[in-house]
Amino acid sequence: MPQEPRTRVFVLLLILACAVFCVSCRPKTDEDQIRELMKEAGRHIEENDIGGLLDLLSDDYSDHRNRDKKQTQDMVQTYFSEFRGIVVHILATRVDELKADEAFIRTDAALSSGAAKALRKLVPVSTDNYRFEIELTKKQDRWLIRFAEWKHIGIEELFPESISVLQRIFSEK
Repeated sequence: MPQEPRTRVFVLLLILACAVFCVSCRPKTDEDQIRELMKEAGRHIEENDIGGLLDLLSDDYSDHRNRDKKQTQDMVQTYFSEFRGIVVHILATRVDELKADEAFIRTDAALSSGAAKALRKLVPVSTDNYRFEIELTKKQDRWLIRFAEWKHIGIEELFPESISVLQRIFSEK
């Protein structure tokens, strides 16, 4: 290859690498951090990691049934013992209100469980869909869940963007 085309290729690759590096180095917005928090919660549930999940809850956490952090821990332990191989798909998170130290969000999630967790990640199965309404608080630059309410919803109640994600998940299998 002559020297000039090689130089062009090198320069183009260098420009591309710089562009990717600059985009990935931008500071994460609060909305980015909140969406990551929801995905992290899903990972902790899939891994049966009660401690990791509880670390995402503020000290003054409560839910719609007035469970505090300790009571939530007991509830989650019961779920983990009753439901094997939980799979969580965080479909969409809408940030409805965002202030400096608090946020109100709604998240759609598709859940399933069973002994064949690995198989369910590969083969389409029916899921139970939930809508979580969550109040977050920001403590020391970290978003934490202060209040959560959830309800089972039908597929027709999912956010349009949730349906798109669900279709993509099952079309990839």
